[in-house]
Formats: sequence, C-alpha cells, structure tokens
Amino acid sequence: MAQVRATVSRTIAADPEKVLGALSDYRETRPAILTEHYRDYRVESGGGGEGTVVGWVLQATSKRQRDQLVDVAADPAGGLVETDRNSSMVTTWRVRPEGPSAATVEVDTHWNGAGGIGGFFERMFAPKGLARIHDGVLENLERRLAAHGRSPV
Repeated sequence: MAQVRATVSRTIAADPEKVLGALSDYRETRPAILTEHYRDYRVESGGGGEGTVVGWVLQATSKRQRDQLVDVAADPAGGLVETDRNSSMVTTWRVRPEGPSAATVEVDTHWNGAGGIGGFFERMFAPKGLARIHDGVLENLERRLAAHGRSPV
C-alpha cells in the first residue's frame, strides 16, 4: 500500500490567532465553513481544538464516501491534527503567520492507499479531488473571517 497525499494552502488576510481560533471552533465555525461534501456533521465531545472528537460523512464523489470519527490534537508547528479512527487518514491544518494581519493555512491529508489497479487510480485522482474539497473549505473560512471583520467568529 502506497501512501496517498493531498495538500493545499491559502493565504488569508486575517490575524493568525483569529484564523487558528476559527479552525479550532468545531461547534460553530467548522460546520459553517464545510462544503457540500460533508454531511451528518456532529461534535461527539469537546468542540474547542485539542481533545475534540467530531464526526461526519465525507462524500468525495457520488460513489465514494467515508464515515469519519476524528480525534483532534494540537500540532506543535501551529495548528491541528485530525486523526480518523475509522481509517488511516490524518489531516493536518497548519497556520503560518505572514505578519500581524495575514496567515497561510496549509491543509495536508495523507492515508494508506489501496493496492493494485484500484490503488493506481486512487493515487492518480483522489489527491486532486480532496485538494479541491479542502480549497473550498479554506475559501469559506476566508469569506467567514472577512465577513466577521473585527467581531468574534
């Protein structure tokens, strides 16, 4: 089994701490910025960053879906690590300050891919599709932070 990886990043014009705070808010901000690819979103416990357990169904394509139950941990590099209990998928959200009023958010997801011909197609197409999904979430985050300006997210 080869590891499959999807990575995307976006620079957002907002205070880096506010960006990380928004990403860490699994009760209000996270469900508000998810794309149509996520359904049945629920917070199992916590809701504020490290220690949170959250679940959803990720509908990557019309035929491919993953029922995920995710444990959230802090990333020492400045962000969050989401580890799916139901698969080998791990998603890391890193927030890198670009001065006092901007941050680059990188989303990196990796998992153990299938073998054989199915694995070949997974390695070929899944990273691009997942990167598009993550880019949509980052676009929604950027819009939400811009709309809220100086008020709490």
